[in-house]
Amino acid sequence: MPYDTIPVRTGEELNEKALHDYLERHIEQANGELTVSQFGAGHSNLTYEIKMGEFVGVLRRPPLGPVAPKAHDMEREYRILQAVHPIFDKAPKPILYEEGNLLGAPFFIMERRYGVVLDTEFPTGVDASEAMAKRLSETMVDTLAELHSLEYQSSNLANIGKPEGFMERQVYGWIKRFDRALTDDVESGEGVKQWLVHHIPRDSNSALIHYDYKMNNALFDEQDYTKMVGLFDWEMTTIGDPLADLGVALSYWIEPNDSPYLRNGLGKPPITSAYDGFYTREQFMQRYAEKSGRDVTQMDFYMTFAYFKLAGIVQQIYYRYRQGQTNDKRFKGMNHFVNHLLQQARETAGL
Repeated sequence: MPYDTIPVRTGEELNEKALHDYLERHIEQANGELTVSQFGAGHSNLTYEIKMGEFVGVLRRPPLGPVAPKAHDMEREYRILQAVHPIFDKAPKPILYEEGNLLGAPFFIMERRYGVVLDTEFPTGVDASEAMAKRLSETMVDTLAELHSLEYQSSNLANIGKPEGFMERQVYGWIKRFDRALTDDVESGEGVKQWLVHHIPRDSNSALIHYDYKMNNALFDEQDYTKMVGLFDWEMTTIGDPLADLGVALSYWIEPNDSPYLRNGLGKPPITSAYDGFYTREQFMQRYAEKSGRDVTQMDFYMTFAYFKLAGIVQQIYYRYRQGQTNDKRFKGMNHFVNHLLQQARETAGL
């Protein structure tokens, strides 16, 4: 089993007989025995490696149980990849989409890419120098700026979002999502909500945005860890404010001196806080400004919103755990992380 996959978690198994027959019908190279393993790092959609004969692919499906309205839209992510892959080589090629109940939910299959996911540490034996960490930081910034520079207007991507009023819809939408998933052991965040509502910036130039841009959604070359060879999890992608995308990226970019809750909120500290040489958030932001030519003077708003949005995402996951829709023990105690993200949002806003 590859080092980036694990045995399928209990309760998250696929109907392998149905999947075997489906692959046999639709993919020429798929013949013989089917083997399934799971990518264990994600907290939302379920992602599996599937092998059958000469075929190796990746299958994505929504999490178990009820999901938030408009969330985990497999067909939308599949269509986005169809449009992005030809113009952005780091996006994987989609292969098949199935909307029926074959596996109990819609799913899609995409190509399997190989490389290294740098989540919390470098692989054993790697000389992780400060120069390597600096170059990795530059790669992350430059790739984000490259994505935001893509000409999407003449492609199918032009129809995936509505750039007018983007931040207003985002603020009110995430307030609704947060409130819908609120549990009795999480604070309401009223002060942050009101601050965001009263500080929504005017519409800026729109761009294709990933909206979940972080180290562990990227894949790096095994021979050169500073070269990105894949970027995954395109479910939140839309046409919108690129500074919102930058804010999300910065909210995931943890520094060594950040609070323990930020550093350990989703498990082990992220790699950016564990090794010397990685950019600070300020350095990340300034290089992005240089590469993109965009004004970053309003980033306090975008960072505050990003922390609130992340609190909403984590709260939705925690809500599913509280409701018994998942037994994944990683989600126990996420309420504390939500409360700390709300505190981080308050501090960023100056409240």
